[in-house]
Amino acid sequence: MRIRVRRTGGFAGIERSAELDTTGRSDADELGALADEVLADGEREGRRGVPDGFSYEITIDGRTVRCDDPDLTEAQRALIQRVLKEGA
Repeated sequence: MRIRVRRTGGFAGIERSAELDTTGRSDADELGALADEVLADGEREGRRGVPDGFSYEITIDGRTVRCDDPDLTEAQRALIQRVLKEGA
C-alpha cells in the first residue's frame, strides 16, 4: 500500500509532503488499518479549516481524502503524523 500525505497552508504557507510504502514494513497492518479508517471516514462535507491552519490531502493507493485542521479524525491525525514523520 502506498500512502502519500500533502500538507499545505499554515502561517508561512510552506507545503510539505511525504510518502510511505507499507510493503515489508513491520507496522504494515497497523498503517493499513489507519488507512482503511481514513478512507471509510472520507471527507467531511461543509467543514473548512481555520485561517492559517493546515489542509491535508491523504492519498492511499490512488484514492484521495481532503481534510483540514482542527477537524481531523483521530485516524487522520495519526496517519498524517506517521507519514510526515517517517516519509521521505
